Amino acid sequence: MQKSSLRTVLAFLMGAALALSAVVLLRAGPVTAARYEDLSLFTSVMHLLRRNYVEPVDETALIRGAVRGMLEELDPHSAYMDPDAHKEMQIDTKGEFHGLGIEISKRRDGYIEVVSPIDGTPAARAGIRARDQITAICPTERPDDWKEECKTTKNMTLFDAVKLMRGKRGTAITIRIYRDGFSRPQPYTIQRDVVKVESVEGKMVEPGIGHVRLRSFQENTARDLEKTLDKLHKEAGGSLRGLVLDLRDNPGGLLDQAVQVADDWIRDGVIVQTKGRVESQQQSFDARDDGRETEYPLVVLVNAGSASASEIVAGALQDHGRAVVIGTQTFGKGSVQTVYPLEDGSGLRLTTALYYTPSGHSIQEVGITPDLPVENPKAAEPARDADEDEPAEPIRERDLDGHFSHTDAEPDALRPEAPPADAREKKPAKPDAAEPAAAAEPAKEEDLQLARGIEVLKSWASYDQLRQENRAALTPLAKASQPDATPAP
Repeated sequence: MQKSSLRTVLAFLMGAALALSAVVLLRAGPVTAARYEDLSLFTSVMHLLRRNYVEPVDETALIRGAVRGMLEELDPHSAYMDPDAHKEMQIDTKGEFHGLGIEISKRRDGYIEVVSPIDGTPAARAGIRARDQITAICPTERPDDWKEECKTTKNMTLFDAVKLMRGKRGTAITIRIYRDGFSRPQPYTIQRDVVKVESVEGKMVEPGIGHVRLRSFQENTARDLEKTLDKLHKEAGGSLRGLVLDLRDNPGGLLDQAVQVADDWIRDGVIVQTKGRVESQQQSFDARDDGRETEYPLVVLVNAGSASASEIVAGALQDHGRAVVIGTQTFGKGSVQTVYPLEDGSGLRLTTALYYTPSGHSIQEVGITPDLPVENPKAAEPARDADEDEPAEPIRERDLDGHFSHTDAEPDALRPEAPPADAREKKPAKPDAAEPAAAAEPAKEEDLQLARGIEVLKSWASYDQLRQENRAALTPLAKASQPDATPAP
């Protein structure tokens, strides 16, 4: 870089320092000398790098790296997104892209794992299965800095993996898959296509009982949910007898969509509250008095993959007594992020508030505790790495470096005398062996959590029908026992 360019960078940084100083002076009183020294340290390091590093440096990349590192000093959900990452985030909220069509997560051992292939997508047609381990990615067009044909996914970020696997429709990519029964990872070459992620899926699972799965909270999730519920009502003959709302492995999404979804089943009261340093983050989201799904019994399914917006919905329905929550302890992400677009197309994702359930509790680090703890056989036996003896446990908020603790997040009036570490470490209890659903050993592939949810709804509906029949039978007797109110002649 020429001297004039370096002077421009330094002038920009000093201008930023003066602007920051003005803001601090207006909002927080006098500026300390230490604030200037910190920015001076940054410019000094940049100057030394430019003059003395063994190779010429890309100062734009260095500045972005410095910003990225600054955000990494905060919490695991605050981050700097370069223009590509910011664009990917916007695509995800819209629910349509070009790629393979798989949901992925990060394993504790560092590798990438398939949560599930999306029905009808290239990955599903190629035979990719849930719990498959993606050990390496071999793109047709390799990035310039790659020296090898394939790159291992061990310690690869989810964003980098997604970026590599997405691409233009019609182009091909090879991924190496390891699963139980394979002696070594096998290559799968898949041609990319348009993938439309339906955030809402619904079907009838028993006469009068529906099952709705929410994959994520995208821009149109609330609207699509209402359409799905209307369809199920018609299939049920006009009115549902019960519904299973499936939030398992739903990583969250848009806060406003979570509020609208919960509002469908809640007649009045608080859905969620947010509290942050800025006044605009002190909000209470209340239900409107037009809940359209407030009559029939409701079950909510959750697991360790249910996070953020999913936990808002589950917590609201649980606190209002509107639903029975079944499954395992949720992820425990009780924070709200705001995305600030920047001029160059990049974005800043900042944790700006913590959210609280209607009862005023924070689920940060601890998650939502199911009313009926039930583990699926498949969830109890996670896929193992090829060279590991122990199964990989699901990662939760408490496992992330730099996360907010539950004790810090919980309001003073509701804080326990001691941190609930013991409660967080407990595994969800297995169903009582004396109960009917647990008496028979389920098949390996059976979805025990869904089966228990349907059982609860059927029992609930039967009890409600019996209660109405008894009430109808007692009505004539009650009338006959009333004294004649007709005045005597």
